Amino acid sequence: MKGAAPLGVAGTGLGLRRALLAELEDRGAHGIDFWEVAPENWLDVGGALGRRFRAFSERHTLLCHGLALNLGGQAPLDLEFLARLRGFLDRHGAQGYSEHLSYCADDGQLYDLLPIPFTEEAVHHVASRIQRVQDVLERRIAIENVSYYCAPGAELAELAFLTAVLEEADCELLLDVNNVYVNSCNHGYDARGFLRGLPVERIAYLHIAGHHRRAPDLLVDTHAAPVDAQVWALLDETYARCGPRPTVLERDAALPPLAELCAEAARIGACQARHSVKARGQAGG
Repeated sequence: MKGAAPLGVAGTGLGLRRALLAELEDRGAHGIDFWEVAPENWLDVGGALGRRFRAFSERHTLLCHGLALNLGGQAPLDLEFLARLRGFLDRHGAQGYSEHLSYCADDGQLYDLLPIPFTEEAVHHVASRIQRVQDVLERRIAIENVSYYCAPGAELAELAFLTAVLEEADCELLLDVNNVYVNSCNHGYDARGFLRGLPVERIAYLHIAGHHRRAPDLLVDTHAAPVDAQVWALLDETYARCGPRPTVLERDAALPPLAELCAEAARIGACQARHSVKARGQAGG
């Protein structure tokens, strides 16, 4: 199954937050082609809010991005949760599902996305869990490269670890461009070299987001600020290498008005359009 399966989405996406729902119902969102939803935020929601979400999913194209699967953890996968998740994906017509290449639970939920040790043993462990998830969900999933602030016990470089997991699990990649930039600054590697080393054929879609700069060598992935100029430049280089893949603007905190989010998302669309024109020119030349 090597190579990313075409998603049922294209263009520019935005993360759905409950605070946006009322305005979206009233006015809609200009220029947003699809919406990314965290299933954990909606699985157990019933009543009026649940009906509103169902109405939203009937009108809009959705991708789903998980928060609690705990792919890197030691506890057995929660098969009951996976069954409920599969029902959610089917019920709302999700065009794809992704999760973080991290662990987030031990003896209970940790409410953070913690890095998996970059070791051969961890490659085999997490790849087998991804394969099991794909079997249960009966669909391929994409895993996201996460931001991390320490790498205890690392035997492999981040890029080598990530590509090994992708190959062994035979899954897709959700490439978070902001996380590449944040990690490159925090751990002293070349972000563009990292991009060049990725298996382009496995990139399903992209994330872009803002971060907080505490020091030149300490960036924090907050999703609470506009996208940095350096990250926009890295997105442009990513499109130059892999084409204008579907891209989600993430904003989780300090939410601005919806119009401002749509304006920022429009920069994604403009960048995609430039690279589409270049690709057509090259094909015609």
